[in-house]
Amino acid sequence: MSYIGTDIGGTFTDLVLLSDDGDIRIFKALTTPEDRTKGVLNAMNLAAEALGIAPAELVARLQYFSHGTTAATNAFIERKGARTGLLTTRGFEDTLRIQRAMGGWVGMAAHEISHFSVRRLPDPIVPRALTEGIVERVDYKGEIIVPLDEDAARASIRKLVADGVESIAISLLWSFRNMAHERRLAELVAEEAPGVFVTTSSSLVPIIGEYERASTTAINAYLGPVIHRYINGLERAIRGHGFEGPISIMESGGGVLPASEAAFQAANLLTSGPAGGVLASQKLGELLGFPNVLTADMGGTSFDVGLIVNGQPLLETVREEGRFHVALPSIKVTAIGAGGGSIARVCDGHMTVGPESAGSTPGPACYGRGGVEPTITDADVVLGIIDPKYFLGGKMRLDVEAAHKAVREHVAEPLGMGVAEAASGIREVANNQMADLLRRVTLRAGYDPRDFVLMAYGGAGATHAHQFAEAAGIATIIVPNTGPAHSAYGTVTGDRHRSFSLAIGQHAPARFRRASDHVDIAKINDSLNGLAARCVEALGDGVTIKRFIGMRFRQQVHEISVAVPDGALDAAGIDALVDRFEEQYERVYGKNTALRISGVEFSVVRVEGTSPVIKPVPRKVDGSNRTNKPIDAREVYFYGKGFLTAAIYRSEDIGPGQPVAGPCIIERPDTTIVVGPAQTAEMEPYGNIIIRTSQTV
Repeated sequence: MSYIGTDIGGTFTDLVLLSDDGDIRIFKALTTPEDRTKGVLNAMNLAAEALGIAPAELVARLQYFSHGTTAATNAFIERKGARTGLLTTRGFEDTLRIQRAMGGWVGMAAHEISHFSVRRLPDPIVPRALTEGIVERVDYKGEIIVPLDEDAARASIRKLVADGVESIAISLLWSFRNMAHERRLAELVAEEAPGVFVTTSSSLVPIIGEYERASTTAINAYLGPVIHRYINGLERAIRGHGFEGPISIMESGGGVLPASEAAFQAANLLTSGPAGGVLASQKLGELLGFPNVLTADMGGTSFDVGLIVNGQPLLETVREEGRFHVALPSIKVTAIGAGGGSIARVCDGHMTVGPESAGSTPGPACYGRGGVEPTITDADVVLGIIDPKYFLGGKMRLDVEAAHKAVREHVAEPLGMGVAEAASGIREVANNQMADLLRRVTLRAGYDPRDFVLMAYGGAGATHAHQFAEAAGIATIIVPNTGPAHSAYGTVTGDRHRSFSLAIGQHAPARFRRASDHVDIAKINDSLNGLAARCVEALGDGVTIKRFIGMRFRQQVHEISVAVPDGALDAAGIDALVDRFEEQYERVYGKNTALRISGVEFSVVRVEGTSPVIKPVPRKVDGSNRTNKPIDAREVYFYGKGFLTAAIYRSEDIGPGQPVAGPCIIERPDTTIVVGPAQTAEMEPYGNIIIRTSQTV
C-alpha cells in the first residue's frame, strides 16, 4: 500500500509518496494557477511513470491521500472570495471597518507604519452595503433583552440575496454566551435562501472580542464557497481515478481535517501549506533529538519561518491576515517574499529583491518560459551553484544565457558592476533578509537563535541555508531527506486535529491575593470538559487531549496561552496557572514586566484533540554501496571570497557517517545543497544531511 501527501506552492506542486516499507519518493510538477488540481494530477502521473505503472494502478495501491493548499490564501489576498453579506446586531454594522481602532496599522510593515498619515483601510471583504443590522440583543450574561425580530431579519436576508450574495456571515453581540439568535438566523437563511453558504460566529469562534469574532466569521464565509468548489473539484478528480479511501486537508492549527469539513473551516486553511512543513519538522526533530528547531521553508515565492520550542510548535490564537484578524489557533508562521522566484530590481541606484515573484508562469528567466527579469534562481545559475543540466534531475534544462542576460541588463549594468558580482549581490540581499527574519522570529518570542538548530527545506532552502543560518548565528543546519517537499510530507504524516474554544470571562481583581478566591472553578472545569467532549465526538475514541487557558493582565491586550494539566482544577491548580502565566509572560516580554498587581483575566479556554492517522515508519539508509566520492568539481561563487573550486557530490553517493568538507555541492534531483567554506556536512542514518557551520563551538 502507499500514501500520498501533496502541497501546492507558488512555483511547484509537490508530491510525497510513502510505502509501507518506509520508502519515501518525491515528485515535483509545475503549479498550474489556472486550475491547481491539474498540478496535483500531473505530479501523480509523474509518480506513476517513475514506478512504471499506470496512474490507475497507483491509485489502486493508494490507502490515504492528504493535501496542503494555498487556495484560501490566494483567494483572500487576491480578493477572489464569494460575494458575502453580514448579519450583525443593529448599531454595530461598522465593526469590520472600525476594527479595534487599529485598522490603519494592523498588519503593516515597519516602513508603512512610519508613513501612517498616508495609510488606507484594508480592502473590504464585506462591503458596507451588504451589512444588515438585525434587531436583537443579548447581554453579557447571555440573557435576551431584545427578542429577535424575525420578520425584519427575513427582509434583510431577502435584500442580501437580491444583491447577489453567495454567502452570509452571522455575528451578533454576546452570541458566545447565548447562541439562540444566531442559530435561528441560520435557520431563516436556510428557509429564505437554501443555496447560500452560512457561517455563524457562535459555532466557528465562540470567544469574546466583537471585532475578532466578526472578522473571523466574515473571512470564513467569504472563503467557504471558494474552498468548497476547490476541494470538491480535487476530490472528484481523485475519486475519478478510482480512489475510495480518506482524503484529508492540512489546516493551520496543526493537523488534518476530512475534506468534507474543509469548506466549513475555510479560515483555518489560510496557512495550510506552511503548517505542514512545521509539523514535519517537529516529528523529525523528535527523531533526531532536537527539541528546539527553527523552520525555514524557502520555496519559489516566499520564505516562511516557524518556531518549535521544547518539541512543540509555537502557536498563536489570533493573527493578522490582510490586515484583518483571524481568531483561530494556528501554528505561527512568519513569511517574507523571498523565494527562488523573487525578482531583483534596481530603483534609484538601490537593489531590492522581492516580494514580487515570477512564480511558475513565466518563472525565472532561466526557465525559458518567457520570464525576462532576474530572480534568485537566476543568480544561483549564474554563480555556478545550480547545475543547469541537472535541474529536476535533468528533466528540465535551464537556460544559462537567459539568466546571464537578465542579471546583466537589469542589475549589473544599472549598478555598474560585473554579472557575477551583481548575481552575488542578489543572493546577499536575499540571504540577509532571511537571516534578519530568523533573528526577529526568535528574539521577539523571547529566545536566542543560537539555541536552535535550523531545519532548511523547500526547493531553495538547502541552497541558501549555509549562508543565512550562519549570518543568524546558528551552528547546526538540518536538510531533511524530504526537504524539497517537506510541507507535503507534513500533510501525509500529520495527525487528525480539531480545536475548540470558548470565552469564559473570569478574572481576579487588582491586588488579589489568590486568584482562586475570585473565579468560578466549577465553570472553568465544565467548559474544559465540554470542549474535550466535542473533540472526542469529532475524532472518535483514542483521541489525545490538550487543554489551555488564555490569560492576560487586566487592561492589557497581550494574551498568553497556558497549558492546563490533566484532571479537574482545584484552587491550588488555579493559583498555579497564574504563576505559570506570569513566568511565560516575563520570558516573552522581559524580566519584571508582569503586572500581577493589576489583576488577571481568564479570557478563553481551548481544547485540542489529535488522533493518529496510519503512516509508515521511516526507513534507515543502507550506506554499504555508497562511495562518498565527488563526481566532479566546478567553480562556484561565494560571497566575499569569489569563485572557489567546489567538489560536486550526488546525494545517492553519500552514506551515513561519512562527513564531507566545504566548499562543496551535494546535488539531488529536486534540490541543491550548498556547504560553504569552513563548513562540514554529514548524512545521519535516516538520510537527512546535517551541516555544521563555522558558528559551531
